[in-house]
Amino acid sequence: MVPSKLFSLLQFLTIFYLFAVSFASTEEATAILKWKATFKNQNNSLFASWRPNSNVCRDWYGVICVNGRVNKLNITDASIIGTLYDFPFSSLSFLEYIDLSMNNLSGTIPLEIGKLNNLVYLDLSFNQISGTIPPQIGSLAKLEALYVADNYLNGFIPGEIGYLRSLTELALSKNSLNGSIPASLGNLNNLSLLYLNENHLSGSIPAEIGKLINLVEAYLDTNQLTGHIPREIGNFINAKLFFAFSNELSGPIPVEIGKMKSLEKLSFFANNLSGPIPKAIGDITELKLLHLSFNQLSGLIPNELGNLKNLIDLQLSSNQLTGSIPKMIGDLTDLRLLYLSDNQLSGLIPKELGNLKNLTDLQLSSNQFTGLIPTSLGNLSNLQTLFLSDNNLITQEVPLFVCNLTSLGILHLARNNLNGAIPRCLGNISSLQVLMMYQNNLSGLIPSELGNLVNLNDLQLSSNQLTGLVPASFGNLRNLQTLFLSDNNLITEEIPSSVCNLTSLKKLHLERNNMRGNILQCLNNISGLQVLKISQNNLSGEIPSSICNLASLQILDLGRNNLKGAIARCFGNMSGHLVVLDIRHNNLSGTLPTTFGIGSSLRSLNLHGNKLQGEISRSLAYCKELQVLDFGDNYLNDTFPIWLGTLQRLQVLILKSNKLYGSIRMSRRGSMFPGLRIIDLSYNAFTGNLPISLFQHFKAMRKIDQTMKGPRYLGDGYYQDSITVATKGLELELVRILRVYTTIDLSSNKFEGHIPSIIGDLIALRVLSLSHNGLQGHIPPSLGSLSVVESLDLSFNQLSGEIPHQLVSLTSLSFLNLSHNLLQGCIPQGPQFHTFESDSYEGNAGLRGFPVSKGCGNDRASEPNDTTSAHDQESDSNFLNDFWKAVLMGYVSGLCIGFSIVYFMISTGNPKWLTRIIEKLEHKIIMRQRKKQQSQKNYRRRNNRFETSYKSSNISFHNFRCQG
Repeated sequence: MVPSKLFSLLQFLTIFYLFAVSFASTEEATAILKWKATFKNQNNSLFASWRPNSNVCRDWYGVICVNGRVNKLNITDASIIGTLYDFPFSSLSFLEYIDLSMNNLSGTIPLEIGKLNNLVYLDLSFNQISGTIPPQIGSLAKLEALYVADNYLNGFIPGEIGYLRSLTELALSKNSLNGSIPASLGNLNNLSLLYLNENHLSGSIPAEIGKLINLVEAYLDTNQLTGHIPREIGNFINAKLFFAFSNELSGPIPVEIGKMKSLEKLSFFANNLSGPIPKAIGDITELKLLHLSFNQLSGLIPNELGNLKNLIDLQLSSNQLTGSIPKMIGDLTDLRLLYLSDNQLSGLIPKELGNLKNLTDLQLSSNQFTGLIPTSLGNLSNLQTLFLSDNNLITQEVPLFVCNLTSLGILHLARNNLNGAIPRCLGNISSLQVLMMYQNNLSGLIPSELGNLVNLNDLQLSSNQLTGLVPASFGNLRNLQTLFLSDNNLITEEIPSSVCNLTSLKKLHLERNNMRGNILQCLNNISGLQVLKISQNNLSGEIPSSICNLASLQILDLGRNNLKGAIARCFGNMSGHLVVLDIRHNNLSGTLPTTFGIGSSLRSLNLHGNKLQGEISRSLAYCKELQVLDFGDNYLNDTFPIWLGTLQRLQVLILKSNKLYGSIRMSRRGSMFPGLRIIDLSYNAFTGNLPISLFQHFKAMRKIDQTMKGPRYLGDGYYQDSITVATKGLELELVRILRVYTTIDLSSNKFEGHIPSIIGDLIALRVLSLSHNGLQGHIPPSLGSLSVVESLDLSFNQLSGEIPHQLVSLTSLSFLNLSHNLLQGCIPQGPQFHTFESDSYEGNAGLRGFPVSKGCGNDRASEPNDTTSAHDQESDSNFLNDFWKAVLMGYVSGLCIGFSIVYFMISTGNPKWLTRIIEKLEHKIIMRQRKKQQSQKNYRRRNNRFETSYKSSNISFHNFRCQG
């Protein structure tokens, strides 16, 4: 009887259990189906098995049960388009594993996620989930792996994550998380993998992170972390990888890093770390990768790095390291990548580097190495890239051992002192893709063997002394995308037709050679050409209209040739893709194209120095991106193009030396010429009063940019805008246009009336020339507000009255010409006025005082002290005259000697050291050359070239050439 009752009880319990399990499975299935009903792609074939009448544990895709309860959801990469808002968190209490990665889930993470108390694994990576990480995530006490990488999460990392004591893997990378790394992460003492990279995390790395003694991999890179690297990093004795690159970490690398004995990969690339490389790094003998580039590390490269026998990748570029390369580096025979470029390393390149037989990449550019390139580098048969550019390598020919490096893909030897011919054997390196040898002293012919380099895509031989023809074999280089041969002595009857076979070419630079003949019609075969620069040659004939077929062309520079004929109308049609059109200084005639269209991309248009006639094309009003417009020195016959004022980006407007006429009047309303910084209307026939309304619109001239840390120029890496301006009594060619350079030149017209006082509001003005007009009245005192003006020319007018004493405050003024007016009274005395000579004031019979006469009754600087004797006064006067004579003699002598030295250095080679000094210190050379000006002709001086740079609020000139 008892066994029968026991059997009945067991039978009842079994039936009850099966009923309960069945009921539970049905409840879970119903809840999951409710979530599925929210998917936006109901026809997804992967979920065809999710049906109400099927067995959830046996038949459903991605569902695994334990004891009849849903335990695991593995539906990764299932193309789900939906959210988690209706996910059945409450109904799936037995769930331990969720993998919903690589779907199209959006929305936020619901707070109900904290109800999954049994969850061990959660992966929501590679979705489009947004919002914050809910703090309820800290309730998942059993969680061992949390992956929510590659989403759109923002906000802080909740400190509640520190409650997940079982967590071994945490991946929050590639989101938009901000705030600091919570110190509570230090509680996760079981954590082995930490991925916080590619977010917007800030603040310092918490010292508590040092408690993670089981950490194996830590990715903190690509954030905005600041502060020092904590010393507690030395506690990561089990770590194999630590990446904190691309942050803003500062201070030294702690010596405790040497305790990370298991470390294999370490990267602090692109931070602000300073101080020496700690010798303790030499104790991390398992290290295979060490990236410390792009910091501010200084001192020597420690010899202890020679202990890292397992090192494969060593990158120390772009720091301030000094001394020589340790010979022990040659013992790292497993090394494949060695990057030491852009430091201050000096001495010889050690021959021991030739022992690195596994080396594939060697970069030593931009240092101060001297001596010969060691021939032992010829042993590096696996070398694929070799960078030795920008050094002081002793003058020598290109070493022939380079030809033995048959695996070489990139050879960079630019900006050294290499001379002699280009070795023919370079044509044997069939794998070569990039060959850079520009800015050396190479001479002779370009070897035809280079035409064998059929894999070449970048060839740059500019700025050498190469002669002869461009080899016809270059036509074989069908993969070539960049060909730079500018600044040589190449002589051809025409551009070689073989160039037209380079159908992959994108950039072609042939400027400043001796090429003659016509521009080839076949250039339109190079359909992908983006940059064509053949200026400053001796090309003749007409510009072929076939160039208009180059639909990808962005920069076209044909300036300074002997081209003639009209500008084809189709050039206007190119403005949709053409960014720069430079045809200055040719013999072009006819009228301007009238076909510039809506959507124009044109940024710079320079037609200076031709024979163009007619009106200024109204279609230019469509060129909304235009920044530089130079039509100077032509025969254009029109009124002032007021409609150009609608071009909001226009910064430079040169219309000098044309036949423009009439008065300049415009509305004071609206925004006209808001960005204009340089305007030159000189040598035309404009009449009427100076245009007050025009000056009122010059917003860019009303403020001085105090935030600019260094010189910024108009243009880009492939084209630098340049113009010719009159300043300080000379005509200067600005080879590069500083964005802060500001000038108004309305000289040599027929303007009359008064000088508007509103000009004093243009406080950023550096050059003002109103000379050779019919201006009357007084010089406005408001000009004393032009605090950075350097050149002021009001000569050859009918100005009257006294020179306003406010001009004494112009401490940047280095050139003043008030000659040939009707000025009278005392010449003001002050710091800058003491430097001006009498020719600044000649032709004004009523002026008195230094330097035109010995004294002036109102000249406080010249008044004798009541207690000073007549003898002392006479002595002081003689001393002053002798003083200024000495100053003038010393200045002129120094100027001549300085110019001679510069000319000698430029003519005898590439003065790289001089260029670096000038560019880094932005050396200031102030022009004070004075010439008496009797007529309009000797007021205009040409062919003086300067390059401008900026320092503080002054304009300086460097890389100059002064021609007689």
